[in-house]
This record gives sequence, structure tokens and C-alpha cells, in this order.
Amino acid sequence: MTFSQTSDPSSWQRLRDRISHISLPWRVTWIYLSIMLFLPTIALLLRASTTGPARFWEIATSDIALSAYNVTFVTALVTALINGVFGLLIAWVLVRYEFPGRRIMDAVIDLPFALPTAVAGLTLATVYSPNGWIGSLLAPLGIRVSFTRLGVAVAMLFISLPFVVRTLQPVLQEMEREIEEAAWSLGASQWQTFWRVLLPPLVPAMLTGVALGFSRAVGEYGSIVIVAGNIPFQDLIAPVLVFQRLEQFDYVGATVIGTVMLVVSLLLLLGINLLQAWGRRYEF
Repeated sequence: MTFSQTSDPSSWQRLRDRISHISLPWRVTWIYLSIMLFLPTIALLLRASTTGPARFWEIATSDIALSAYNVTFVTALVTALINGVFGLLIAWVLVRYEFPGRRIMDAVIDLPFALPTAVAGLTLATVYSPNGWIGSLLAPLGIRVSFTRLGVAVAMLFISLPFVVRTLQPVLQEMEREIEEAAWSLGASQWQTFWRVLLPPLVPAMLTGVALGFSRAVGEYGSIVIVAGNIPFQDLIAPVLVFQRLEQFDYVGATVIGTVMLVVSLLLLLGINLLQAWGRRYEF
């Protein structure tokens, strides 16, 4: 571009119009995110910072808080891994097989998204109670689900399953059948084809779905507070502990535990982004 072209008023006007057109969406995005996300997060961190480091550490590592972290994170991790296996199986069946009621099953997968969490908790507590449809079958075996840590796990399984299935379905749909046929023509068995050809591209998506389900289970409150007994050192989860502290007007304790949950959630989101970036290397 020559100097005469750059000094042309019409060129400068088009450049300013282009910059203005680009910057407007960015401004709207930053304003909305600041109001809805950044400012509340900063306010929580500032509120927690008013507590001295010694007091913060004392609250964050108290016996009841550590027990709540254990129930929350360990149970969420176990249920996320279980859903990783069964979510892959369900997504595989929905994508690769045609059978009566497939559309209904596919729609039911999204039920935890649409169902209010309190209703989900009430339903699970009723079904898995000693007199419920499933609980009555488990009671003779000495297995109690409702109002126990096992009930927490069942609720986490219920609300996190769709994340794994919906993450894996698009990847399975984009897979070309010719790759499997090529593996079979080279003498590979069905198990070898799945393990060496199909599974590697699915692993990033499966890990992403597991991470999303794990983060969703960690923050769950509505369904767990109903299906669990909420007894300290048994089945009390961290979100319920935060609410109990608020009921006791212990805003400092609630803020500290909430900050710990916030930091863990941010780390989970960072891990999810890294998994998604890793998954791009396996796109077909």
C-alpha cells in the first residue's frame, strides 16, 4: 500500500468502520462477562481475603471441611469414571444401532438437564428408599442407598451422565466406517479394532466428558441435599456445608469453603480446556 493510499480519507474511514465493527462485539462480551462472572468471582475472593491466612487455613482444613471435601471430590471422581465407561457404551448404542425407541432413549438422556434438581433428589430418595422400587430389592442384601453416601453417589451419577454421552456422540458420528473396514480387512478382530483404532480418538472426548461430569457433580446441591442424610463425617458434601454455615450466619466460614470450591472449579475448567486442545489432534 502506498502513502497516497494510506492517506486517502476514504481508506481511513473504512479502516475505522472495520475496527468499530470488530470492537463492538468484544465490548459487549466483556461487559456481560464482567457483570455476570468476573465481578461476583472477584467479590468472593476479596471477601475471603479479609480473613487472615492463619484463620483461612484453619477453616479450610478443619475436620468437618476435610471430611466434606473427601465426600464431595472422591465420590464425584468415582461416579465420573463410572459414567465414563457407561456413557461410552450408551453413546455407542445410540449412534451405531437402530432399534425401536431409540429416539425416546436419546431424549431421556437429557432429562437431568431439564429436571429440577430438587425433584430429581425427591425421586431418587423415593425410588431408593427401603420401601421404594429399587431400595426394596437392595434392602434384603443389606444395601441402603437413601440418606447414605451411596445415595450421594447415585445422585451424582444421575446428574453427570448426560455430559459424557453428549460429549462422545458427535465424535462417534464423525467417525468413518471405512476405518473399521480397513482394520478388519487387515485381519484385526473387533476387539483389536476398537482398542487400537476407535478408542484413541475417543479418549480425549471421553476424558472431557468425565471432567465435565466431575465438575458438575462437585457443584451439585439440590438433589443431594434431599437424597443424602447430610450428616457430618458421613455423607455431608461441601456445597451443603456452605449452606449450613450461611444458616448459622457464619459468613466467613461459608466464604472460605466457597473459595476453595471456586479454586478447584477453575482448575477443572483449565484441565477441560487442555483436554479439548489435545482432542483436536485426533479430529478426523
